[in-house]
Amino acid sequence: MSTTTTDKDSDTTVLPERIRHFPFPFSGDSYRYSANVEPAHKTVQTEAGSWGSFLIDNDEHYLSELQEREEILKKDPSRTQVLPHMRFAVWDAITTMLPVMAEEHPHTMSYQRDGNTCRWGNTLQNLELEFTIGDDDSLPMGPLQFLGSQIQDDLVFLDPREDTLWLDAGLVTFAADWSFGFDVGMKFMEVHTPVPRVQTEPVINRAHQFLLRLQPGEQFRRTNWTMTIGRRLDTSTETYPDWGPDRGTIAQDPDLPNKLHLRVEIQHMLCLPHTGAILFLIRSYLLPLTDIAQVPLWRERLGHVLAELPEDMAEYKGINRYRKAASTWLLAG
Repeated sequence: MSTTTTDKDSDTTVLPERIRHFPFPFSGDSYRYSANVEPAHKTVQTEAGSWGSFLIDNDEHYLSELQEREEILKKDPSRTQVLPHMRFAVWDAITTMLPVMAEEHPHTMSYQRDGNTCRWGNTLQNLELEFTIGDDDSLPMGPLQFLGSQIQDDLVFLDPREDTLWLDAGLVTFAADWSFGFDVGMKFMEVHTPVPRVQTEPVINRAHQFLLRLQPGEQFRRTNWTMTIGRRLDTSTETYPDWGPDRGTIAQDPDLPNKLHLRVEIQHMLCLPHTGAILFLIRSYLLPLTDIAQVPLWRERLGHVLAELPEDMAEYKGINRYRKAASTWLLAG
């Protein structure tokens, strides 16, 4: 992902952390689908600050988002599913991710392993836990739900077999206008069939081939974006009646700049070292237009992207009814 020169007329040191560390996804005034894959852990400098140094980013919303996840799972347990053959991949993810989290956040998290016995500490949750690898009963909840209780990312597991990838396990509580429950068990290409231009542009097929070639231990990432009304992470199709109607009224709402958020996903792709399954970590960040506008170049760039975006792409992202109003406000400066 390329970046542009920092706007010297704005003092980014006074910006709040949520802006300084926001993964603003645009390097130009227009947007088209692209793989935009790069190595994980690469720090990206932006006009406001930087992002990307960590595989797992714990921010000010850590506890509130995990509480939100717990409440969603209580209402709808289908948001986490593991097909029987993926059980070992989930344990592979646990023994891969917990050491990374302890290394990246040593002041709040710790991990020790002695044979198959592991000790996990998380001071953010006042948690001290000993468990045995492969023993589901040694955890306070199912293995995948446990891992999802420790990180803000959604988790999706792809199983490589028959020269393709199958979405065969996951914990997804913060979907952006899609349904994990509907997609589980599908092939990778089937999951992406609704994406506009998927039949005419090679981006999705190239991504599929890239993931099939990942080697155990390799880690990459990409960004994706849409827009969300309010600070709502759960915009799954299952909850559409709760948030869908807002799309038709926000354009006339005088509070649009505070309510409308740019939503950016950082999607990490890991080939798990023992099973070879592909783990997608999907972390979602929300920033209202009023915060975007505090970085002059972001304000102008997002305004141009929204104005120029082809209609089929705007419709797929669900922003076609209000993107003109948002663009007008941003470009008014």
